[in-house]
Amino acid sequence: MEIVLAAFAMIFFAGFNMPLALAITMGTFIYFFAANDLSPVMVIQRMIGGADNVPLLAIPFFMMLGSILNYTGITERLLKLADVLSGHLRGGLAQTNVVLGALIGGPSGAGLADAAMICRVLVPEMVRNGYSRPFAAALTAASALLGPILPPGIGLIIYGFVSDTSIGKLFMGGMGPGLLLTFLLMVAVDYVARKRGYKPTRTKAASLKEVFVAAKGAFWGLMLMVIILGGIRYGVFTPTEAGAVTVIYSLIIGFVYRETSWENVKAALLEASRSNGAIMLMLMASAGFAWILTWQGVANDVMVYLTDITTNPAVFLLIVNVFLLVLGMFLDGNAAIVVLTPLLMPTVHALGIDPVHFGITMIFNLSIGAIAPPIGITMHLTCKLTGVKMDEFLKEILPFYVALLVTLAITTYYPPLSLALANMVK
Repeated sequence: MEIVLAAFAMIFFAGFNMPLALAITMGTFIYFFAANDLSPVMVIQRMIGGADNVPLLAIPFFMMLGSILNYTGITERLLKLADVLSGHLRGGLAQTNVVLGALIGGPSGAGLADAAMICRVLVPEMVRNGYSRPFAAALTAASALLGPILPPGIGLIIYGFVSDTSIGKLFMGGMGPGLLLTFLLMVAVDYVARKRGYKPTRTKAASLKEVFVAAKGAFWGLMLMVIILGGIRYGVFTPTEAGAVTVIYSLIIGFVYRETSWENVKAALLEASRSNGAIMLMLMASAGFAWILTWQGVANDVMVYLTDITTNPAVFLLIVNVFLLVLGMFLDGNAAIVVLTPLLMPTVHALGIDPVHFGITMIFNLSIGAIAPPIGITMHLTCKLTGVKMDEFLKEILPFYVALLVTLAITTYYPPLSLALANMVK
C-alpha cells in the first residue's frame, strides 16, 4: 500500500509541473513516513548513497566537455567538414545537419545540448537557403538523438552505473546503432529533398584536397572520439578518467585556436554546473525511489509478471520497446533509466539478454520519446528555439520517425549491431 501511495504522490506532484527530482523526492519521503518500520532518516542516506560513486564523476566531466565545445571553435570546424563531406548530396544543408549531429553528438553526450547547438549554428542558414523552418526544426531534433546513443552519452553512463554494466562496453556498443541511424536519417533527407527540390550546396563532390584541408582543420576535434574510445579500448584510462582528459584536451585546443578566453571557461563551468546539478539531483532522488522498489520486492514481482506473459526474449523486447516509447513521451529519459533499470534487469538476466544490448535498446527507446508529443523535452526545446508550432513540427518529423523506428527495430533484433564493437572491450 505504501509503495502505491508513493507512486501516486510522485505522479501527482509531477502533474502540477513540480521539478521531477523534487516530485520523486516527495514520493519517496511519503513512503518512508507511511512505513512505520522505517526511519525517514534513511531517505537522506539512500539519496546521498545514490550519488556517492566514483563512476558518476564521468557525468560532470562530459557535461563540461559539451559546454566547452561551444567556446573552442571545434564546432565551427566540424561544421565545415560536414559541409565538405555532404554538401554535394541532394538537400545539401539538411545532409550537413545530420553529419554535424553525428560529429558533435559523441563529444557533447546530450541530445538537448546538440539540439541547442545545431539550432544556433545551422537552422538559420537552412531557412535563408529556402528550407522550411518546421522541416529544419524537425531534422535538428532527430539529428540531436545521436548524442545520447553515440559515446560518451550521459544516458550510457547512468545505465552502466545503475545496472553494473561496463560503461566502456556501452560506449563502444552505441557506435553501430549511431552510425546506422546517421545513414537512415540521410536517406530520409534525400527522400524529402527529392519531393521538394532542395538542392545541394555544392555542384560536385569535394576533391580529396578539399576533404583533406577540412579534415586537417577539424583534426583536433575529431581526435576527441579517438581519445575517448581508443583510451578505453586499450585500457589507458577508465570512462571517468576519459572525461577529465578530454576536458583538459578541449581547453588546450581552445586556447591554441585562440578562440577561448578565461571568461569562456567561466561561462562553460556555469553551464555545466547547472546541467550537472539538475542531473545529479534527479539521480539522487531516483536512487531513493529505486531502493524502495527493491526493498518492496517490486523487481522480483515484475520479473514474475513478465515471465508469466512470455519467456521469449523477442516478445519481451517488443513489450519493453512499446512501453518505453510511450513512457519516454512523458518522463525524462535519465530519470526513467534510474527507476526502471533495477526493475527490468532481473528479467533481462533471466531471459539471457545481454545487458549491453538491452541498455542501448533502452536508451534508444527513451531518446525517441524525447522528440514525441506531448511532453518530449527535445521537441519542445527545438520548437522554442526555432519559433515553430508543435503541429508544424509533427508534420515534418514523420519521415525521421520512420528512420528512427527502423533503426530501433534493427538494434533490438540484431544484437551484433551493438555487441560487435562492445565485445572488443575487456
